[in-house]
This record gives sequence, C-alpha cells and structure tokens, in this order.
Amino acid sequence: MTILVDDTTCTRCGICSAVCPTRIIEPADETTLPRVRDEKAGMCIACGHCEVSCPSQSLLLNVRPDERVALPAGAGILAPDDLGIYLKKRRSVRHYTKEPVPKETIEALLDIARYAASGSNGQPVQWLVVHDPAEVQRLAGLTVDWMKTITNSSHPMSGYVPSLIAAWDHGYDPICRDAPHLVIAHIPEGNPGATTDAIIALTHFDIAAPAFGIGTCWAGFLSMAAMSYEPLQKALGLPAGRKYAYGLMFGHPQYKIYGIPRRNPLQVTWR
Repeated sequence: MTILVDDTTCTRCGICSAVCPTRIIEPADETTLPRVRDEKAGMCIACGHCEVSCPSQSLLLNVRPDERVALPAGAGILAPDDLGIYLKKRRSVRHYTKEPVPKETIEALLDIARYAASGSNGQPVQWLVVHDPAEVQRLAGLTVDWMKTITNSSHPMSGYVPSLIAAWDHGYDPICRDAPHLVIAHIPEGNPGATTDAIIALTHFDIAAPAFGIGTCWAGFLSMAAMSYEPLQKALGLPAGRKYAYGLMFGHPQYKIYGIPRRNPLQVTWR
C-alpha cells in the first residue's frame, strides 16, 4: 500500500488528495478513505506532501514508516525579520582557523541538505567530504596545475590565471583559501536536471552552516578545473557513473561578522 490511513481519526477533508503532485490519491467520501489504486502506485514520488499536510496526522506515507518524526508545535517557525537578518549576514568566508570541524557537525549539516528540493523528488545528490586539510591543499595544487594548462590559450580565464599561479608559487592559496575542508556534491551522469538539484542542496548547506558556527565559500576555481581536468577528476575519485557538480570550502571563520554590507538597489519588473 502506498499510504496508510487511520480510519478512526481521518476527517476525510480531502487535503491529501489536493496536495499530491502526481494526483494519484483518490479523495475520501462518506464510505471510503483516501487511497491510491495499485495501478497508480508506481507514480508516487515519495515526496511526503500528503503525510505532512494531513491536519489530523491520520495519513502515513508507506516509505520507511518507522522513521516518521512528529513535528512539535511551533517548531521551525522564524520571525521574518530574524530570518532576513540571518540571511543578510551570510558572508563568503576566506579566512579560516586551523580548528577542524567535527565530522558529527558536518553530518548534521548534510542531514539538513538532504531535505533540499530536487526534481520529482529524485534526490540525485551524493556527497564527498574532503576532511583532511592536506588533501584539500593537494586538490588546490591540482587546480593550479589546470590553470597552467590554460595560460596563453583561448580559455576565458587565460588572462586571469597568471596572478593566481604567482600567488600560489609565493605560498598563498587563492584556490581554497587554506580552508580545512571541502564538501563536494556529485550527481549521476546523463541527468541534466541534477546539476540544479546539487546547487540547491549545496545552498542548504551554505545557509545552514553559520548556525553551526561554520563559514563557507563556493569553490569556483576548483569547480571549473574539476569539470575538465582529468588529473583532478582522478584525485577526487568519484564513483563510476557520477560526476562533479560543485563544491564548497568550509571551516571555522577566523573573523566574526558585525554588520551587513550594502548591495545594489532591488530591481523588480512586475507584470
């Protein structure tokens, strides 16, 4: 059965049927409970909208039902002003302490990120965490090696990379900013929509990190190299059939944030 319904508490309100994205839940009537016919069960994407939208909590999606967690009253409610300040304070961190982030903290952040939206709830994103700072530096060095291959070429970054290479040669890390860790989202090959899913999941990690005292920065240079530079791809060692989507460097910020910077005025077109 796709859904399990408690006949003693179901009010037959019809909400589960209304919110189902694939429209496979038949609404209840005076004599029947909400149901999914067997021939439509394969259309269920296990999104859980039906379960979490049930006011009486009478419906259970039959996907690992023993893992159901009750949502305490008022849990997760944030004042709009508080949320706005939290998001506006978010900064790209480029200076880190050497203190490692515990693996338990990283797993807690990834547990949040796995709830990110994905197309048809496909959940294609998997993770590689580079926890060893020495390995982060090795990957940064391979990125610099890639930059050397595009110097004096037609690559759009060709004129920009010499200064980065020079900085690296003088002992400064412009690639990963001496961050102790990297988190990399990887996705199935041949799934064009999964790239967006990965960015959404990484954004969840990025936004949640400051609440844990963690700073992040999007690893743009490393990500450009990882798309095409075979030595870096081999060093990452992603599973067969998976490809690099994007990555974040992260760690404990060396400096605190005391304000909110200016941004360009909001520009909106209404129709």
